Amino acid sequence: MKLDNTIAAVVTGGASGLGEGTARAIAATGAKVALFDLNADKGEAVAAEIGGVFCQVDVTDDASVAAAAETIAAAGGLDVLVNNAGITGSHSSPDQLTGADALEVLDTNVASIVRTTTAFLPLLRRSSAPTIVNVTSGLGSFTAVHDADRIESTVVAPLYTASKAAVTMLTVQYAKALPEIRVNAADPGYTATDLNGNSGHQTVTEGTDAVVELATRGGQGPTGTFIDRSGVAPF
Repeated sequence: MKLDNTIAAVVTGGASGLGEGTARAIAATGAKVALFDLNADKGEAVAAEIGGVFCQVDVTDDASVAAAAETIAAAGGLDVLVNNAGITGSHSSPDQLTGADALEVLDTNVASIVRTTTAFLPLLRRSSAPTIVNVTSGLGSFTAVHDADRIESTVVAPLYTASKAAVTMLTVQYAKALPEIRVNAADPGYTATDLNGNSGHQTVTEGTDAVVELATRGGQGPTGTFIDRSGVAPF
């Protein structure tokens, strides 16, 4: 695929849910957005609606991510990488979980961020406002899951929660290692999406508030932070 102009932002898992909402919100600012997803039909439809572009990408595959980076490079550049792609993984009881179950979740939710960061760093380093936003969760917050007043304390999901804790710490480490890039993590909160059977109490618009806020700072502000739509979040 040859693109006709520079891409301002890439959103992984951009064909539905929070990824789609994020892509739509960023595009509404006038920015050109590239959606990465496995669902070509939905991804192409969303991209057409927002004046963006779609790339069919498997974030668990090094070659697929590298090819996508080459496609974006051919367009001329990139300012913002939003690592949103994620899965809940196995719903088996904790005593039935396997190593393979764990690796599947960690590959999609954590290792994919390593793949995309490595692949897109050359482009981001050429940007005047390089930004990485990692979509994490309060379910990975030690504070939140121990607070009886928060919904996170009622959830038992060992693999998903562990993966999101890893995403948040990975964010901190990349922020330290890449001081020239704003690298932050956003907790969308309990948002109604297909990921949770649309049971969340927030709308997708509310859920994307923190993600979009970080993505549209223009390369300014702090790095290595963890926020939700109310501000800095506890970890």
